[in-house]
Amino acid sequence: MTSSRLLALDALVRIEDGAYAQVLVPAMLRGSQLRDRDRAFATDLVYGTVRSERRLDDLVTRAAKRPLHRLDPPVRAALRLGAYQLLHDVPRHAAVSETVDALAARSPRARGFVNAVLRALTRLGPPWPEPTSEGVALSYPDWLVDCLQRDLGDEDARAALVAMNEPAATTLRRNPLRATADALEAGLRDAGAQVERGALGPDALGVRGIGDPAALPAVRDGRATPQDQASQAVVGVLDPRAGERIADVAAAPGGKATAIAERVGADGAVVALDVDAGRLRLVREASARLGLGTVHAVVADGRALPLRPASFDRVLLDAPCSGLGVLRRRPDARWRVTESSIGGLAALQRELLAPAAELVRSGGVLVYSVCTLTRAETVDIDEWATQHLDGFDALPRPGTPWKPLGRGALLLPQAAGTDGMFVLSLRRHE
Repeated sequence: MTSSRLLALDALVRIEDGAYAQVLVPAMLRGSQLRDRDRAFATDLVYGTVRSERRLDDLVTRAAKRPLHRLDPPVRAALRLGAYQLLHDVPRHAAVSETVDALAARSPRARGFVNAVLRALTRLGPPWPEPTSEGVALSYPDWLVDCLQRDLGDEDARAALVAMNEPAATTLRRNPLRATADALEAGLRDAGAQVERGALGPDALGVRGIGDPAALPAVRDGRATPQDQASQAVVGVLDPRAGERIADVAAAPGGKATAIAERVGADGAVVALDVDAGRLRLVREASARLGLGTVHAVVADGRALPLRPASFDRVLLDAPCSGLGVLRRRPDARWRVTESSIGGLAALQRELLAPAAELVRSGGVLVYSVCTLTRAETVDIDEWATQHLDGFDALPRPGTPWKPLGRGALLLPQAAGTDGMFVLSLRRHE
């Protein structure tokens, strides 16, 4: 039978091989026979180990006396897994012995080596040796620390990096077409959840003690959708009205498109565009689950939109980005994103923004959003829009906890315990 540590070990090997943690881990948990408590432990082991990888490698290397990159992936994963537990107050005998036992199922010949290294590690701390740099201490690549310090300032950058090392909260979005807030809240409490109203959106509910949110009856039957408050707040900035015709460019997997459809109602329409046909299937599935017949999913390259200009009341461009504001829920992205990729993403954002703007009718609204914190993808895009999008004026920014940035606003992860997000809202001249 799969134990929490064996599941975590296998997940770490696959994530290092390229799997996405936020996709892989829920799928592995659903395929396991672990109890809820063990699922939560396995999730913490995987996400915590990935999140702490650089700090763990620094300590393990001191104990192993050899570079980790020369070890086989399961051995490297077991050493990181054991080190994470030792640093997070798991009893030593369990952290060492049970991790070695898990490794025995995948690499039995390495048991002695891993056991010796983890026992050597227990002799190093606590207190653990001081990290050699801020990047090691917080477990981020140096370029990422430098980038955010340059773009946000030292204080905000450090607070953001610390906040994104915390587990992400679970937030649901109520479907107002199928449930009242009171009824949904009562149903969640009856199912054993701890519930509190969100601060950034009228339909946001923070929930704890529920396990996999996708397994909740309220989610399965379309009364609610798991979605971070920051994403819900972006739809609030777009401010969809009943009966409006709205385009969501780069819409997959559909969280914002379906939220918009819930607001425009049966007399409105949402055209959800995305270049990825496979991911667009997720939009159709989410729409069907939520009972939304007004979402029209269209495969299209956002740089050459097959739609009539000036034909939409509002347009949302939630652009592809580096995702450096959502590292709480995608901890492996810090090791996947590169500094050199940011320039290319910013170029793509500019290429998408101009065609999106053409769709907006006279007097309509265009909202640009990204779930990242870099200057290149936020205020620099705003400056480009100022120079290249004729006939648009900036609308008022959202207030606290959003922070003014250019003509838009930045939501830092530490400001409200949410994902990091940037929004820019423009209105086309009448």
